[in-house]
Amino acid sequence: MPDYDLAIIGAGIHGVAVARAAAQRGHRVVVLEQYPAAAMGTSSRSSKLIHGGLRYLESGQLRLVRECLRERARLLRRYPDLVRLTPFHIPIYQTTRRGPLTIAAGLSLYALLGGKGFARVPKSEWPALDGLHRDGLRAVFRYWDAQTDDRLLTERIAQEARGQGAAFHFNTRLTHGSWRQGQWRLACSRQAGTLACTARCLVNASGPWANLTLAKLDPPADGLAMQGVQGTHIVVPGTPARGVYYLEAPADGRAVFIMPWQQQTLIGTTETPYRGDPGAAVALESEITYLLATRNHYFSPPLTREAVTQVMCGLRLLPAGDSTPFNRRRDTLLHRDGKLPALLTIYGGKLTSHQVTAERVLKQLDL
Repeated sequence: MPDYDLAIIGAGIHGVAVARAAAQRGHRVVVLEQYPAAAMGTSSRSSKLIHGGLRYLESGQLRLVRECLRERARLLRRYPDLVRLTPFHIPIYQTTRRGPLTIAAGLSLYALLGGKGFARVPKSEWPALDGLHRDGLRAVFRYWDAQTDDRLLTERIAQEARGQGAAFHFNTRLTHGSWRQGQWRLACSRQAGTLACTARCLVNASGPWANLTLAKLDPPADGLAMQGVQGTHIVVPGTPARGVYYLEAPADGRAVFIMPWQQQTLIGTTETPYRGDPGAAVALESEITYLLATRNHYFSPPLTREAVTQVMCGLRLLPAGDSTPFNRRRDTLLHRDGKLPALLTIYGGKLTSHQVTAERVLKQLDL
């Protein structure tokens, strides 16, 4: 009999969510994580948002938006100390690519799908919008989404998984896995020596390491063609008193958020194609310049490079393709190799919809 019903590689948001869901159903679960704690990779370097994805409406991803808005409501109820509704502001200028009618239509659909409604901010309130430039400003819209601490949320879910009986091994790196006689035989290296265990099913929730993890399996497992995309955030002094600003980067029209974060301001994100070791990704100076330029385009006084107090860089996997990363779909991909039915790989995914992803994983594995 295998040691576990389910082994999970990776203690990011999806790994711990799958662990919790499986343990709640009475399954014997183990999580193997290469770092010293949960959420030390991408799951602690996100934009800290629990949201439906307003911009996904442009690409017709209504199902994804509806699902995430439903999950946002659930997380607001379940974790009121970690997930909080926050006002978001969208300023529209004469040079903005999307006019007031387009934004109003998008926000109306967002509200219809499960949002909290929106309003047009009166001109009398514009001077109070945290130094937002008013030259050429045509309109400002306010709607509501939520913020969280992604690391603390992941740690909370890991704690709940432990409370249901899931085992966690940190500083533990998978070196080899083999499918033999109806079970996975996993060999791992760790500081205290080696660890070996067996499991009936295996979930690869290793994020940007997903295909590298598959390469360690025998027989070889087929993965999807994915592209690593680097997202950088910077932190600068001061806190926006009015909430979050959802801006259109003047350089390329991408969405950039400026938001309060731990008594400072978090600005992000970028989307830069990345090749190489996922653990070696670092923010580029060009990304920092891009984020500062976007901030300074909209707000006074201008900030210089010396004002940046912290830089965060994370990786996500998006389907490979010719379009820019910004325009690719953001659906979570659950991939199974037909030769290895007891293996499932999670590609991509959103912080907001982690529970839905976990439930789908267990359903596909018949757990």
